Amino acid sequence: MTACRLVLARAAPDAGARIGAVREAHLALLRPMAEAGELFLGVPLLDAAGAYQGSLMIVAEGALERYLDAEPFLQEGIWAGHESHPFRIAPLPYRPLPSGPVPAAPTHSIAVARDGTDPGGPARRLAVREAHLARVAPAAREGLLTVGGAILDAEGGMIGSVAVTAHPTVAAAQEWWSTDPYVIGGVWRDVEWHATRFAPLPLRSLPGAEGA
Repeated sequence: MTACRLVLARAAPDAGARIGAVREAHLALLRPMAEAGELFLGVPLLDAAGAYQGSLMIVAEGALERYLDAEPFLQEGIWAGHESHPFRIAPLPYRPLPSGPVPAAPTHSIAVARDGTDPGGPARRLAVREAHLARVAPAAREGLLTVGGAILDAEGGMIGSVAVTAHPTVAAAQEWWSTDPYVIGGVWRDVEWHATRFAPLPLRSLPGAEGA
């Protein structure tokens, strides 16, 4: 599995009115990072109507500080705040990430899931982890699961998950995830849902992807 950093950023209240003036500088920073293999994923967090609510970035471990120092969305106050976590992309047979023109409407959904913080949380995850991976591996191969992985604590313990699926609505994503072992087994206790779409970035194949 590949170690990297997850950045979850929250939009400022007036971000929707100002983001257009900053977006190209944001993409200009991301393009060479993607080409160099320092950016694994960069997508907006959107509501059901497509309004910007923040960003989800997965960057190489060694690139995090340099990236945040240069990120226009952070420097110009498009982001009201952000959090960063160690992250591990699950090694699954992903298809190539979407590319091409930016779609007019959301095409994917994001689940940002937090495990329970009670003492039994880690045991619940481990008890159903293999069943969860057995379910999501075919989804990755078929293109339904675009990318997924584990949010880690400072010691490397798994404390949550991020999953991007090719569901154009959050409702469809919630229905699909409702039968996953992590949901049925009570692993995911707090799930934040967002719509998203992909910008045309030269992202490399994800670790584990066919042909990677």
